[in-house]
Amino acid sequence: MTARTEPTPITVACLDMAGTTVADDGSVIAAFSAAVEQFGLPQGSPGYDEALAYVRLTMGQSKIEVFRRILGDEEAAQWANKTFEDHYAAAVAAGAVEPMPGAVDTITALREAGVRVCLATGFSPATRDAIIDELGWAGKIDLALSPADAGFFGRGRPWPDLPLTALLRLRGGAVSELAVAGDTPSDVESGLRAGAAVVAGVLTGANTRADLEQAGAPLILDTIADLLPHVIG
Repeated sequence: MTARTEPTPITVACLDMAGTTVADDGSVIAAFSAAVEQFGLPQGSPGYDEALAYVRLTMGQSKIEVFRRILGDEEAAQWANKTFEDHYAAAVAAGAVEPMPGAVDTITALREAGVRVCLATGFSPATRDAIIDELGWAGKIDLALSPADAGFFGRGRPWPDLPLTALLRLRGGAVSELAVAGDTPSDVESGLRAGAAVVAGVLTGANTRADLEQAGAPLILDTIADLLPHVIG
């Protein structure tokens, strides 16, 4: 008779920021809109609508990579990304960001249970840190990662680099000890590619249950607070 083994405990949780743990009142789309308009795509034009549709489709991915695909030119992409970062930073400074309901309690409960928490994002490190500073979260988490922090290639989602980097830096064990949660299909795909034991799509962002199901989310949650029973029991 084979002995029954208990599931491996989760030791690292890699949680998305905007749309999952952080609410920003549409500031991401507004900043993208400002950046796209800068390159001759005024609101209402076919090019503008196409660009914004692509932005929504690729939510959660590295922002500079999204601009590279939209504009097809490195210099233009860098300028657009700077415009985006400047507009979003102004929104953050004006108080446009706040914790998603239950986010602080969830992060606190995870850490009290011995789970190390990483916040991951497609924003640059400077923008990411401005959000964390505005929310006063620097002492509430164990790590924050942007694509630029993720190894040699600096790949964001949907690649698995961010959650795997979190696992390595926070000295977790195997991927069977990793949980990943986010509000976009890219978050879900990243967690699945990383081989995380728990991969959850969260319905507090712009994507629907159908979007997350299509991405293959094994677990779909109403809010990030619903992650707790799946991670710490």
